[in-house]
Amino acid sequence: MLVGGFQKLTLIDYPGKVATTVFTVGCNFRCPFCHNPELIDFPKGELPTYRKNEEAFFDFLEKRRGLLDGVCVTGGEPTVQPDLLEFLEKVKNMGFLVKLDTNGSRPEIVAEVIGRGLADFFAMDIKNRMGRYGETSGSDVSEERIRESIRRIRESGTPYEFRTTVVPGLHDESDFDGIAELIDGAPTYYLQEFRDFRILSPGLRDRAKGKTIDLDAIAVRLAPRFGKVGVRR
Repeated sequence: MLVGGFQKLTLIDYPGKVATTVFTVGCNFRCPFCHNPELIDFPKGELPTYRKNEEAFFDFLEKRRGLLDGVCVTGGEPTVQPDLLEFLEKVKNMGFLVKLDTNGSRPEIVAEVIGRGLADFFAMDIKNRMGRYGETSGSDVSEERIRESIRRIRESGTPYEFRTTVVPGLHDESDFDGIAELIDGAPTYYLQEFRDFRILSPGLRDRAKGKTIDLDAIAVRLAPRFGKVGVRR
C-alpha cells in the first residue's frame, strides 16, 4: 500500500468512533478544490519510503489495540491501490473497524470490499449532479460507474454517508436538486464548506471570489429527502 502518512487520532472522521486516519497516495481525479494535493500524483520512485510508512502505521496499530475503535482509509483515492483488499483485511484481522472513503469511480472494487466484509462504514464523495461531474472532478468520469458505486453502497447493508464539498464557481444552488435525485432517500448527506487554502488549482480562488452559496438554506430545502442533512464547516 502506498501510505503517505497517518493521523494518529481523530474524533470526527469516523462517526461515533475513536479512530486513526491513514492517507493513501494516488488519485484518478483532479478536483481543483482538493485539499490533499500532495497525495494526488502516483509516485515514480522512492517506494521504500511508502513501505516504511505502511510498516510504521501497522506498528502504531499494534500498540493501540483496545484503545482505538477503527481506522479511516482515505486518500488520494484508496480504490486505485492494487493491494487495498489485503490492507483492509489486515486491519480487520487486528480487530479494528474500517471506514472507507471513496470517490466512487471503481464500483468493482467497492463490490469486492462489500462482498468480503472489509468495510464497516462507507463515505462517498458526490462531486456534483450528473452532467457536471467531469467539470467538478477535473477528470473524464464515467457517470454510470458513479451511479453503480452509489447503488452498491446503498444496497450493501453497511452504514454510509454521502457528502459534497460545495464550491462557489463549481456549484450553484440548482445543482443540489440534481444531486438529491441521484442519492434520494439516503440516511445521511453532508454539505461541506469549501476552504481555499492548500488546494490543487490555486486559480479556483479567483473563480470562487465574490460568490457565495448558502449551505444552511440548501440543507433546509433538501432535508425532507434524506434521513439527515448536515453542514460541515
